[in-house]
Amino acid sequence: MFAYMRQKPGFYKQVAVLAAPIVMQNLITSALGMADTFMVGMLGEAPMAAVTLANIPLFVVQLFIFGVQSGSSVLASQYWGRQELESINRVLGVALWVVLSVSTLFAVILVVWPIQFLSLFGNEPEVIALAAQYGGIAGVSYVCSAFTMMYVAAYRSMERPQLGMYILTVSMTLNTFLNWVLIFGNLGAPALGVRGAALATLTARVVEVVIVVVHMMKNHFFQVHLHLLLRPGMDMFRRFLRHGSLVVFNETTWGLGASVFPTIMGHMAGSTEILAAYTVAGNVDKICMVVSFGLGATASVIIGREVGAGRPQQVREVGTVMCTLSLMCGVGVGLLLFLFAQLMAPAWVFPLFKMSARSASIAVMMMTVQAAVRPLRDFNSVAITGVLRGGGDVRMATIIDTFPQWFIAIPTAIVLGSVLKLDILWVYLAMTLENIVKFAFGVRRIRSDSWIRDLTRT
Repeated sequence: MFAYMRQKPGFYKQVAVLAAPIVMQNLITSALGMADTFMVGMLGEAPMAAVTLANIPLFVVQLFIFGVQSGSSVLASQYWGRQELESINRVLGVALWVVLSVSTLFAVILVVWPIQFLSLFGNEPEVIALAAQYGGIAGVSYVCSAFTMMYVAAYRSMERPQLGMYILTVSMTLNTFLNWVLIFGNLGAPALGVRGAALATLTARVVEVVIVVVHMMKNHFFQVHLHLLLRPGMDMFRRFLRHGSLVVFNETTWGLGASVFPTIMGHMAGSTEILAAYTVAGNVDKICMVVSFGLGATASVIIGREVGAGRPQQVREVGTVMCTLSLMCGVGVGLLLFLFAQLMAPAWVFPLFKMSARSASIAVMMMTVQAAVRPLRDFNSVAITGVLRGGGDVRMATIIDTFPQWFIAIPTAIVLGSVLKLDILWVYLAMTLENIVKFAFGVRRIRSDSWIRDLTRT
């Protein structure tokens, strides 16, 4: 039944070599992000809710950056299979033009009109005022992050994922240290609260950019040509617009959809406690996602390379194997998350965040639901972002990822939370409905073998 899992010698070693740095990078980022949340949470539930509120639009920017990163990786990995480094330069140039323009626009909005903009996502003046202090500074940091992520994506597409792990490990460690200094006023610094958290983030992102620029100048594996970055050519713009823009649209619309859920919660009774619980549960969820994210990124690189090299049979086998691995990992991670939610979090984690009894109860519920749907979510993540996108089937990947969210999960959550005003449990359950539909569509599409498309050929 699982005979297809027997791959040629060295295959699983290759998967581990590619996935491990990506998993470690995201694990470190998520763990230190949890530490940041812990430090902000020590200020009280209102500051933690404020950071969550400010991160709603920033999350959309982050998803847009990830979309451009993923879209460029689809093209770059297939060009890597053909060993066309000049074309990879051009892909990187297009990605930088697109992502820097959009991230700069959001940064300007958050700097100039923070209160007006963030009032769209919450209804408590105290929380909105604190969120404005954080968002105006943190928004600028995403411009720096956009630059770094595009360069890291290019290297990941060329089977060099270690660079991203090194850069982000340094950055996030610095971010966490500066949070400790600036939030609480340690080492003689002023205690700046949520503003200190934003300044720490901005400083760390500036350091990222410095590291990337130095690496560009010193490395010999991939020579960056400035004239190709600044003038990547209309042919590559059109190619990215045709294929990569679908991925950008996918991630941005998914990000907008994901932002609707905390917005619904932000207008429910007891929204401060609900958002505080959602922040903690969301950080735990990010840690649980690192394995599937690593497998998805690895699948995209390997499959894209094989498509570009013209080996369709190998593409089919790799796609099936990676999806099976994602299900197996999802079961294991889901079990660990369930035990953590029921045993460890109430005893050790929630008291550190000074969470109220209601916030802690809501967080346990959210993590329990996450554990139940973990296998489906991990499969969907790898199938959509890894297998279908890596194979060039970006149009169907976009449909599968966005349709269930916008036409099933979001309407149901709005009706239950805003119209019927039911308990947060029912709203959170509604948010998981999309995973069931995505799983059914994903299995059917991958079994069809019609998802293999070479996007680099004229």
